[in-house]
Amino acid sequence: MGRARLGTLYMKSPAAKRWTGAFTHPVTGRRVIATLHSDKQASRAALDQMIRSAERCAEGLEDPHADQRRRPLDEHIEDYLEHCRHQRQASRHVQMKETQLKRFTNGSGATRIDELTLDAAERVLQGLVRGGVSARTHNHHRATLVAFMNWAVGANRVGSHTLSRLPTLDERCDRRRKRRALTEDELRRLLDVARWRPLAEFGRGIVRRPEEERRGRRTWTRSPLEFSDLEAAVAKARRVLAARPDVIERLDRLGRERELIYKTLVLTGLRKGELASLTVGDLHLDHTPPYAVLGAWADKARLGAEIPLRPDLAADVRAWFAERLAALRAKARREGTPLPARLPPEAKLYEVPAALVVVLARDLRVAGIPKRDDRGYSVDVHALRHTFGTHLSRGGVLPRTAQAAMRHSTIQLTMNLYTDPRLLDVASALESLPRFTKAQVASMERTAIG
Repeated sequence: MGRARLGTLYMKSPAAKRWTGAFTHPVTGRRVIATLHSDKQASRAALDQMIRSAERCAEGLEDPHADQRRRPLDEHIEDYLEHCRHQRQASRHVQMKETQLKRFTNGSGATRIDELTLDAAERVLQGLVRGGVSARTHNHHRATLVAFMNWAVGANRVGSHTLSRLPTLDERCDRRRKRRALTEDELRRLLDVARWRPLAEFGRGIVRRPEEERRGRRTWTRSPLEFSDLEAAVAKARRVLAARPDVIERLDRLGRERELIYKTLVLTGLRKGELASLTVGDLHLDHTPPYAVLGAWADKARLGAEIPLRPDLAADVRAWFAERLAALRAKARREGTPLPARLPPEAKLYEVPAALVVVLARDLRVAGIPKRDDRGYSVDVHALRHTFGTHLSRGGVLPRTAQAAMRHSTIQLTMNLYTDPRLLDVASALESLPRFTKAQVASMERTAIG
């Protein structure tokens, strides 16, 4: 092993109150610079001590990470989370990592980074599985812990780790939530309900509560909204709110936006968070074909993408922009401010509700679409992406093209996980196979024998 070069002391400026020391590390060859004391002799002694410590670490006589090992584990975790934020990772992902790492520290009782051993981490994972978590959740916890330790190695906080040996579980055998795709008829009913339900809610009838459900003086309630009553409920709501045209206009616009949200999710395969990230400036509707630009920071794969838009969807969005611009101009006229020439590029494409899953569940009920089918497959917001992938396969789209449209890393993910076999017309596909009569089979057997 080499030896550290003799350190040098210097003052950065006459106004500096402390001496600065520097030396070349014997292993890394990097120049180490440290601010020392205001006294020159004390600074010389401290620098010599740093040089001796570096040489002893290089010769294996001293732990180079001793200072980092003495630091509380919570400090390392906080530094790692700050590193993730600096990389512009989504805040919900950073929060999830913090929760998962806290489970490891609480479950293992570790207070120092070197106490996160392979055995301790595996015991925590085993406890999670016994507690009923899925294989996917188990693998997410494992990946977060390994990523944290990899960062610690790269940040020179530990020399190495063995946590990459933690086992992964097969997620295919333990899928807790199986999603199904919606049929064309179900999609039409869902879009119809999304369009009119905000207004129809004000046209529901009033019914008397059953005795067991009465609370105090609340003896009446609104009747449930049904798909068959949707048109009549909308007409009644317009009569009830006739004196408040501004409310009718707001509810009408809300219905159009919800319809467009569902339609965009089904026709693009975007995830909810990705759709919520799109702004007016991200859409290029005058291009041929029209497309939307998904930023790398919003893309799940952190790669970014150009999302093609079908012409009818682009026309709907164009009309949506025109309606919003008209509303902005009307507001500017009332307030006496300059009329905007166009929508602000930074304006959101849609105001996607944070509780969209709750809104969808209510729309499904009114549309008469079961939340869960006889197989146990359910419908939620992400099921609209499954619907996108399934109808691509059903329409005869080549698997490699479907994979590109779904932005999947593997074709297996597109074909197996995001394709609902119930909607694939396997019976019709069998009709394309050759037909053999008994005479043909006998002739083929004679030919084979001869």
